[in-house]
Amino acid sequence: MSTRNVTLLLEDGTQFHGKSFGYEQAVAGEVVFNTAMMGYPESLTDPSYAGQLMVLTYPLVGNYGVPPFTFDANGIATFMESDKIYASALIVADYSEQHSHWNAAESLADWLKREQVPGITGIDTRELTKVLREHGVMMGKILFDDQPDEIPEADYEGVNFVEKVSCKEIIRYHEGSGKKVVLVDCGVKHNIIRSLLRRGVEVIRVPWNYDYTSLDIDGLFLANGPGNPDLCEDAVNVLKKYMSASAKPICGICMGNQLLAKAAGANIYKLKYGHRSHNQPVRMAGTNTCYMTSQNHGYAVDVKTLGSDWSELFVNMNDASNEGIRHKYNPWFSSQFHPEACSGPVDTEFMFDKFVDSLSSSTLTF
Repeated sequence: MSTRNVTLLLEDGTQFHGKSFGYEQAVAGEVVFNTAMMGYPESLTDPSYAGQLMVLTYPLVGNYGVPPFTFDANGIATFMESDKIYASALIVADYSEQHSHWNAAESLADWLKREQVPGITGIDTRELTKVLREHGVMMGKILFDDQPDEIPEADYEGVNFVEKVSCKEIIRYHEGSGKKVVLVDCGVKHNIIRSLLRRGVEVIRVPWNYDYTSLDIDGLFLANGPGNPDLCEDAVNVLKKYMSASAKPICGICMGNQLLAKAAGANIYKLKYGHRSHNQPVRMAGTNTCYMTSQNHGYAVDVKTLGSDWSELFVNMNDASNEGIRHKYNPWFSSQFHPEACSGPVDTEFMFDKFVDSLSSSTLTF
């Protein structure tokens, strides 16, 4: 491991000092924390982390290495959630230089270096998380102490990260295999695609702002993605056009929940420090049924601004923020959490079953 000293400088002037174990380059971005105990390969390759410096609160990181970066015949990553690391940096308390796992192909440090992503260890991530919880998410800079003049500036505020991470052309999976579903790629995790394909549907993956309203399809799926949904008006306008012309099923996840809510007339607001973990409890509205969920988002839907034809589907049990919406008459619904949750939990994977079933029956029951 490198012996170079590194400083994490937050925008309020707070400093944390550690050692470099990844790619050695100064970087800036939004500092966010994730409380999951495992799953760093999946989190790092989740496009929703684009432009962010990821803090892992679980103290030991790297002990099971990194799986091989292989792809299936469809171009879907076998073990990862996209084609590369999207987080701008990784910040941990204790990086394990030795790793052991049956499926490990390389160390976390080697992977970060290969993909040119900085990593810091030796940081008091518990104290850092307390600072972020009190102040809210902040911009931050990773600086190398022996290069004091290399001061990066973050290109974050006002940036449409969805446009940066979305596919640029139409990609088709399992053509002619069953019901046709358009997947709006706002930064889709590959396990969303896997989850749809396992249920026998044909997936037509389109760019975030593509006008799919003239396509002959059976349903629409709105994927997750990074950044501020208010910067995705093009996607919302296409969605409104689709909803005005068709009552065919719609399902959304994460960013997809927010885009569906915006198309329904609701407002979006930024959470103080977001939800990024595998342990967020949510309750199905109107019931006492609760689920443990995986989440990664910094914005939420203001359900008080939803139209009268809509209702809340799930609510967060920690802060009462919205976790999903549904239309009262049409088979349109969404979740703020990730039902496919790779790496876990999968308590709510039934959301995919509900969507695929509605493609045939055009009805939706919970």
